[in-house]
Amino acid sequence: MKKTFVSNSQESSRMFKSDFLEAFSKVHFTVPLYIFIPVIVYFTWRAFAVANNTILVFLASFIAGIFFWTLTEYVLHRFVFHFVPKSQWGQRLHFIFHGVHHDYPNDRLRLVMPPSVSIPLATAFYLLFVWLIPAEYVYGFFAAFITGYLIYDISHYAMHHFTFKNPIMKKIKQHHMQHHYAEPDRGYGVSSALWDKIFRSDFEK
Repeated sequence: MKKTFVSNSQESSRMFKSDFLEAFSKVHFTVPLYIFIPVIVYFTWRAFAVANNTILVFLASFIAGIFFWTLTEYVLHRFVFHFVPKSQWGQRLHFIFHGVHHDYPNDRLRLVMPPSVSIPLATAFYLLFVWLIPAEYVYGFFAAFITGYLIYDISHYAMHHFTFKNPIMKKIKQHHMQHHYAEPDRGYGVSSALWDKIFRSDFEK
């Protein structure tokens, strides 16, 4: 099997010599909730108060936003996080963004995206949506997109640290654990295996 991850740290999950930079690379799993739940509430309010959405328009926008998040999650994980450059600095950057998670998959402080990454990314996606999507739909769409991101982040933490009795959650966890411990070049969907099935990157039976 092709080796996907390159690590230059075998003793600990520390990524930077600087304590200041190291602190920005770690985050408690509840932090995204504190940052982004107010964002979801705000954009939901704007959908009704500013864009004058009806319930049906808001629901349509919200469902579309959730659906688009699942595709974004898959594309980022497969084509960005799992892209390993050939240069030494590129491999170092890859390790910082995702390789460290595969080397230390149960590190509690490296299971959700740090705000130093998630906030700029969310801002960039919002500006993209404003450019592409009519104003009537963009607020509900973005609120849903961020909701999808939170579901992904928190469920990702849970998959590494919780035991599930629910058969659906057990199956989702099994899918992600197989990605980590058996076939890292397959099974890129985290909160859903939908796009793995569509793009034929699911695990072979």
